[in-house]
Amino acid sequence: MQEDNFETLAIRLQIERSQYKEHSVPLYLTSSYKFDDAEEMRALFANEKEGNVYSRYANPNTDELINKMSVLEGAESGWATSSGMAAIFTTFMTFLASGDHVLSSRSVFGSTHQLLNNIFPKWGITYSYADLDKPEQWENGIKENTKMIFVETPSNPGIDIIDLEWLVNLVHKRNILVVVDNCFATPYLQQPIKLGADISIHSATKFIDGQGRTLGGIILGSKKLMKEIEGFARHSGPAMSPFNAWLLSKSLETLAVRMDRHCENAFKVAEFLEAQPTVKKVRYPFLKSHPQYEIAKKQMKQGGGIVTMVIHGGVDAASAFMDKLNMFSISANLGDTRSIATHPATSTHSKLTEEQRLEVGIEQGTIRLSIGLEHVDDILKDISQALS
Repeated sequence: MQEDNFETLAIRLQIERSQYKEHSVPLYLTSSYKFDDAEEMRALFANEKEGNVYSRYANPNTDELINKMSVLEGAESGWATSSGMAAIFTTFMTFLASGDHVLSSRSVFGSTHQLLNNIFPKWGITYSYADLDKPEQWENGIKENTKMIFVETPSNPGIDIIDLEWLVNLVHKRNILVVVDNCFATPYLQQPIKLGADISIHSATKFIDGQGRTLGGIILGSKKLMKEIEGFARHSGPAMSPFNAWLLSKSLETLAVRMDRHCENAFKVAEFLEAQPTVKKVRYPFLKSHPQYEIAKKQMKQGGGIVTMVIHGGVDAASAFMDKLNMFSISANLGDTRSIATHPATSTHSKLTEEQRLEVGIEQGTIRLSIGLEHVDDILKDISQALS
């Protein structure tokens, strides 16, 4: 397509239609495919010919989703998985082996912590952490056996940010993969591949779906790297279902307009919270008080839909605030049309020790707010009465 505006591409990029000339994307609910003859079957399984073999490998719906996401993020290719964590696990397992080392941002999703802390050591894969706001920790943390840099930016739930161009320049001369969890930003707000990262990962469950309906993960990168991902994923089986791919592809058509409203509402909420005496701290990328504000403005289009605050009074005050909310949902999810409040210390990051939580900025009074698409006056009204 000649058009290169994000909104147009998200809507108009599509697979070929069938003989019925349907306007909406058709749904291909099939586990397997027919071959014209024995020779075609042989050629397809020998990778001498392109075509569908089995929906664990590929399906027209997952193909369309991957193609859209690749174009929107500036990647050559991609792979779709059953969930965001399946995408992270698949990426780790494809490129890491016993004896390898991962240098990760300290502030990552709780399940990512579990992989690094408790699962990978059983297989001889080691890790160390660095703070996103401390460049010297990244410079000093690289070892001879470091094979991968893994970062969340903005991070969950601390909303920490790292300069991706700086990070890429630091490590690429050492032949180390840079992998970015781009879940909070989505390709509409941030495109790590264009900033030099090797792989960008999304939990499509969040803002890409945007309506709390389904699970999905996306891995994006070069054709060479995705060929290696395919080699692992085809046989280990973290496949996205055709129905979920169909849902997520349709969701991409409204991603831009949804993210515009998420960001607009979230910024107003962040400004409001900064003025409240019961709130100890507020984190939002486009607040001037954010320590990496200039970096956020450089590499993000807008600040995103997540606001993290720390309320005075610890867990008791946090629980009281959440229990007084009328409109907000109390849930561990995010990126929904509906506003959501989460207490990370007792939910998403509850498996970490208190010391580990404090190292990534999660206090007992920390609350993560996923700001939805309701009218901003109603969102502010609910927060205000819960804080009173």
